[in-house]
Order: sequence, then C-alpha cells, then structure tokens
Amino acid sequence: MRNFIILGIETSCDETAVSILEFKKGCFRILSNLVSSQVKVHAPFGGVVPSLAKREHQKNLIPVLKMALKEAWLLKTPAFAKATAGRQNSKLKTIKQILERDEILLKKLIPFLKKYQKPGIDLIAVTYGPGLAPALWPGINLARALSHYWQIPLLPINHLEGHIYANWLTPIGADAKSQSASWRTNSKHLFPAMALIVSGGHTQLILIKNWGDYKLIGETRDDAAGECFDKSARLLGLGYPGGPAIAAEANKFSISNFQFPIKLPRPMLNSQDFDFSFSGLKTAVLYLVEKLKKEKKNIENLIPALANEIQNSINEVLISKTIKAAKKYKAKSIILGGGVAANQSLLNRFSETIKKELAKVQFIFPERKFSTDNAAMIALTAYFNLKNGGRKTNWKNLEADANLRLKEIK
Repeated sequence: MRNFIILGIETSCDETAVSILEFKKGCFRILSNLVSSQVKVHAPFGGVVPSLAKREHQKNLIPVLKMALKEAWLLKTPAFAKATAGRQNSKLKTIKQILERDEILLKKLIPFLKKYQKPGIDLIAVTYGPGLAPALWPGINLARALSHYWQIPLLPINHLEGHIYANWLTPIGADAKSQSASWRTNSKHLFPAMALIVSGGHTQLILIKNWGDYKLIGETRDDAAGECFDKSARLLGLGYPGGPAIAAEANKFSISNFQFPIKLPRPMLNSQDFDFSFSGLKTAVLYLVEKLKKEKKNIENLIPALANEIQNSINEVLISKTIKAAKKYKAKSIILGGGVAANQSLLNRFSETIKKELAKVQFIFPERKFSTDNAAMIALTAYFNLKNGGRKTNWKNLEADANLRLKEIK
C-alpha cells in the first residue's frame, strides 16, 4: 500500500506557504515545507496591508507550489495525452470560473496545469480561517481549483488548530541535510491541556480535553499580543514585525548600568477571568514616549529599556493568566502556539514559572520555524482531523471564514 500524502496550503495573513507531508504507520516525513515571506512588502506600512497580501499570494502561490512538488519529487511531465485534451479543456473552463477574481493567480496556474501531470497526492488541506479575508481567498481558490482539476479530496483546516498541532512537528533522529526524517504523531498523558495561542492576530486560552475537543476560556478583548508588539515597535521607531525587533532591543538592556525608572501597566493581570487586553498597554507606551520627548530625554538611548519593559509587561500577563488557568482546570500540559511563541524571553520565563509552580506539568512549544505561519502544520492538522472523523469538503462548497472559531464540543 502506497503511503498517504497530504498537500498543505496556508495564506491566512502575509506568508505564502505550501508543504507536502507523507504518512506511514503513525509517523510522517516532511517532503517539503516552503514559505514565501511578505515582510519586506508590508514593512513600510508597519503592518499587514490586506490588499497587498492578496496580490503577493496570487503572485507567489504557483512558484511556491512548483518548488514544493519538485522538492518532494512529485513534479512530473507530460501533463496529459491528446486523447483527453477535450476533457481537460472543460476542466480549465471551470478553473477560470473559480479564479475569476484572482486573475494574477489564474495566469500562472493555467500554464502550470497544462505542463505538469497530476502528482501522487491523496488529500489537499487548506486554511479557510480565521485570518484576513483577502489573504485567505487566493489559497482557498487554488485549493479548490487543484481539487477539481486533479480530482483530489479537499479538507478545510482551522488556522488556530494548526498552531496547536505545530507542536507535533518534532523530529525523531532528523537529518539536517535531508528532509527524510521520521516524525512522531502520537503522544500520551497530555490531557487536559491548556493551550495559549498567541500571535499577531490572536491571543486565546483554550482548554483541550482531548484531540479535537476544545473549549475557549479566555481571549483578548481588543489587540492581540503580537499586534501590541507591532504597534509598540512602531512607536519606538523599530522595524516590522515588532516582536523580533523589540526582543532584539530588549536583549541589549542591562539593569546594572541603567538607573532611569520605566514602568508600564500589566493589563488585566489581576482580573478574575482569563481574558486579555493589550490596547491600553500600547496607549501607555505612546504616552510614555511623548512624556520622555517633552522632558528632552534621549529616546534612542532608552529604547533597550523601553523594549525590555514592553516585553516584560506582555509576557508577564500571558504567563500569569495561563498558569492560573492551568491550575484551575488541573492541566497536565501547557501548550504554546503562534508567532509570539518564538519569543525566547517568553519561553524562558514560562519554563521557570512552570518548574516552580506546576512541576508535574509538561511544557510543550513548537520549534521556532514552526511557530510562525506555515503549511506543514496545516497538513498535519488534516491528518489528525481525518483520524478523528473529519469530513472532506466538495470544492464547490468551500468559502473563507475570516472570523472562524475553534469548534467546541458541548
């Protein structure tokens, strides 16, 4: 029996990602995992511009797909025999209807389909939400078009769930020079688990009772943690994305040679619920910077201290809320997901706090390269969903859901 192969597509924000995973006997290999970043495109604006993200996805999807198939040894010619040309032309007509609002993508996809034959793919998995609607649609429409043209089943995936399963993209004896390592997909003694999904667009605490069994117990009421990093970095004149920029400056800070007191609020730190709020912190940074300018302080020299305090404020709130929730629900593990999970200070402080207050609780976080948006986590989530009764979708019925929530089992 041939191994089961899943093609993953992710375009929820500003990363154009395609990955191919091969599954066999509870393990899998990442045959390819490519991400085309749009950071340089959005950097001048200090944040993601949805219309530009859509355009870049349309431009990059086919080149990234082609390279992913090539790396997986699945890119082959010729595409089809002359005897079936009539049928292929009929399919291409439908493709044009599917991509009528994605003209750039359509112009790149048609030559690709004519040149290359159907690859040995068993399932197409694609992010359909949550995210930026203009960014989601190119990835969804490509998945729909490929599903129709290649006659491959389609499975829509929740982006947030992908960040949870990114923690299982962990190698067993990985060979850094190849992508032929086996990867574990089973785990024990995890549940109940407390998951913190923290990124540029989301900050949520999710109680996981079992695979696919979720309960949202807290979320941000305004800005997400990653969004607060971005906006604060912009106020300090730092680069985009803000999280890495602030972390880099915070690493330069040394309390031993700094005497100027800087203190920012810890929003909702002592509230009785598990919700977050970071818009007030961003405003506090704005007022503090304006105050320092009026006092004619050298802002440039204070940036490491400011960055350190911003990072501490955000991280302390995230850790405190998560630990409190883990205690209340008697969690056996704490799971991180999302781009902010790449913050080393957050990981260090989480690890220290868990060892001190919840010594028997497992602390699980993704490899840095899998914490940000990627398609490997989408393909892996599809595999878990299939194992747990997930249903495939007809390409005609799939639409973007920018405000998609994790499905809760009552």
